[in-house]
Amino acid sequence: MALGPARRSRREAGRTREVSTPLRKHVPVSTAEDGSPTATGWLLLGKDGRLTAYAPTPGGVLRWTETRPAGPQWSGPELVAKAEGLLPYLSLAQGADGYVHLFGVLQTPAGGGQVRTDVVHSIQYQSARPVKEWQPLGTPYPNDLGLAAQIGRPAAVVDGVGNVHVFVRNAGGGVCGRSQTTTGAWNPWADLKGSGAHGRLAAGAAAGGRAEILAPARDGIMRWVQDGDEPLFTRDADIPSQVQDGSVSAVPTGDGRLTFFWRDDKSAEVHAWRQDNVPEPLGGGTGSGPVALLRASVDGHDCTLMAHRDADGRPALAAYPTETESAGAVWTGTGEACVGAPALAVDADGRVVLAAFGPDGSLRITRQKTNESGLAMEAWTRH
Repeated sequence: MALGPARRSRREAGRTREVSTPLRKHVPVSTAEDGSPTATGWLLLGKDGRLTAYAPTPGGVLRWTETRPAGPQWSGPELVAKAEGLLPYLSLAQGADGYVHLFGVLQTPAGGGQVRTDVVHSIQYQSARPVKEWQPLGTPYPNDLGLAAQIGRPAAVVDGVGNVHVFVRNAGGGVCGRSQTTTGAWNPWADLKGSGAHGRLAAGAAAGGRAEILAPARDGIMRWVQDGDEPLFTRDADIPSQVQDGSVSAVPTGDGRLTFFWRDDKSAEVHAWRQDNVPEPLGGGTGSGPVALLRASVDGHDCTLMAHRDADGRPALAAYPTETESAGAVWTGTGEACVGAPALAVDADGRVVLAAFGPDGSLRITRQKTNESGLAMEAWTRH
């Protein structure tokens, strides 16, 4: 299961082959002003077997879609979910029904030189089909424009029964959330309490199970866990770790279990954590930003795959047997320099797909080879 084949294919995987050169009227915004990625988990598999990539851009969302399951051709980028005043941040969540939920923040003039801030929600029901217009969800501060403008970026997740949840860091350093039940109705904003939160929140849901939310804070990591199938969250014990802002991500790794990943605040090394366990180091200290995650079978072994942007700006890939962090992980660079956070998915043929955005705004794709063992990857293609 080791990455030896990936290293042997490094020269080939480092080349980028031009597949199409569409006219780029709009360019993705992959990095925020503070250097953090504007979107994570942005490569998703639709019910029809086609992958779709998403990226924020001024005034909307850019979308690339495979022209047929498993590619290799892609359509796009096309501008969807248009809205003047949409900030270049995007949170994506997908449920078992294949629907893709998009969340952002919209700022519009409110008169008197003030700005109205709203968390907004849109849905894509099918690959390459139109998305719904943005639906304003307001903020926890409907009567205070100043406090509303201080909320953090949304973090969204769909739980095991199909409830949709979105969370924001509030103006007081706590966490607020709003949930849409399976009836389609949105509950009011709920104050989950907490204090001292900073950076970005991270949400995840175990396969067929409950959702969790982590909020890095000055005294550790605050954690909330869903109460059964209900759209209610209870504060759990804090995790005594200091992490880099915006570095937390999560992936389901077992029956009802989530594994969270983050970078240590001092060493930048990637750590994995599950409930009732201690954080386990997995190397990758030369990288930056959140780790893209995927649970997949590699040579018949249940593995957790990780990808990040390394110190040289290139994507780097690593893998280890799921929930066996003691095995360690070897990080292997591949391809050309990228911006923002890479993304991982499995295509319709069961191949691992690693994606990244180039500095020119192009979508870069590499797929797992089918004629070699391990994680040998094909040459990169540009779309």
